[in-house]
Amino acid sequence: MTSQRQTSWPLTLLGGVILVFLILPTVLVVPMSFSPTNYLQFPPAGFSTRWYAAYFSDQSWIDATLFSLQIAAMTTIASAVIGTMASVALVRGRIPGQETLTALMLAPLIVPHVVVAIAVYFQLSPLGLIGTRLAFVLVHTALAVPYVLLVVTAALQRVPSSYEMAGLNLGASRFDCFRLITLPLIMPAVAAGSIFAFLASFDETVVSFFISGVEHKTITRKLMEDIEFNLSPLIAAASTIFVVATVLLMWGGTLVKGGDAAKSA
Repeated sequence: MTSQRQTSWPLTLLGGVILVFLILPTVLVVPMSFSPTNYLQFPPAGFSTRWYAAYFSDQSWIDATLFSLQIAAMTTIASAVIGTMASVALVRGRIPGQETLTALMLAPLIVPHVVVAIAVYFQLSPLGLIGTRLAFVLVHTALAVPYVLLVVTAALQRVPSSYEMAGLNLGASRFDCFRLITLPLIMPAVAAGSIFAFLASFDETVVSFFISGVEHKTITRKLMEDIEFNLSPLIAAASTIFVVATVLLMWGGTLVKGGDAAKSA
């Protein structure tokens, strides 16, 4: 027991150092967003909310934020439907090449986004879809479906198929069995997967940069442009709002998924 504690102590310390190293840049952005100066400074010379007021009064930032929210909302709905249907087909069905299909659907988690960005640009550009909502929703859905697939599949595997068989024996159709029996049981997982899909769309940067147009820009594209051409505490304020929203959604997803696990137990 003593040797195990001696072994785990350095690993715990190393994990803590890595965690601090990863979180520290994000944490430092928050105080810099309250700087009264016109440039980024840490520690800030004082306290001011002028950059938050500038964010909410700048129409370009508001338009980019609303556009990202619209795309993320539509992506979430599409990903939840497609990911849930795919999970049911893969878990309950007998499909030839099931492992291959699963690997293909999870490929967006593995393939570098810059490769995806170049591919979809050359695919959508001849169709005149660059900068359109349709292009964003199609591409972001393809990137977000794996998150729903993984979460819902894990939940569906814990639901005994005997529940559905009992419904079929009582005269219910397969759709009614899914709607009245299976779906309510996996709904927390669908909700958690939907939150992750929303974040995957809202946080996406590389692909959005490639398929954005002059008029329609996501909040991540707007951040990248201002970092390059207009580096000011306004970027820190926008980043802080961005981070807070992301953390709250992740926290909500964790609560929903934790409730699902407790319900299953």
